[in-house]
Amino acid sequence: MSDEATRELSVTPDAVAGGTTTVSDEVVEKIAVAAARSVPGVVELGGDVARFFNSVLDRVGLDKVGDATRGASAHVTNGAAVVNLVIVIEAGRTVPEVTEAVRAKVTEAVEAYGLRADEVNIRVDDVALGEPAAPTA
Repeated sequence: MSDEATRELSVTPDAVAGGTTTVSDEVVEKIAVAAARSVPGVVELGGDVARFFNSVLDRVGLDKVGDATRGASAHVTNGAAVVNLVIVIEAGRTVPEVTEAVRAKVTEAVEAYGLRADEVNIRVDDVALGEPAAPTA
C-alpha cells in the first residue's frame, strides 16, 4: 500500500458542502418541556384534557406516551421559535415568579440549541393543592 492510500485528508471550510438545516417544531417542544419541568413550582404540564388522557394512559401502562411534548406547542421559522406552554403550578407559589422562571429557563434552553426564542407564552391552567389521593382498589 502506498502512503497516499492511508493518508488522512484535511477538511477545510471551503471543502464543506452547502445546504440548509431545519429544526422541527417537535424538537423545540421537547426542549421547552424539559426546561419547564426543571423549574421549582411547576407540578405538571398540559391542560385538563391532556392531563385526563395521561392519567388514563398511566393506568394502562403507557405512562410515558406523549409526555415529551405534552403541554407545549412551538413554531419555528428562520431559526426563531415561538413557544406556548400550559402549566400547573404548586400551591403557595406566586404566578409571576414561576412563570418568569419558566420563561427564562425555556429561553436559555432553546437558545442553547442555536435558535432564537422570540416568544415564550405561558398559560397557568391549574394549581396543585396537594398530593392526589391514591386510588383505592
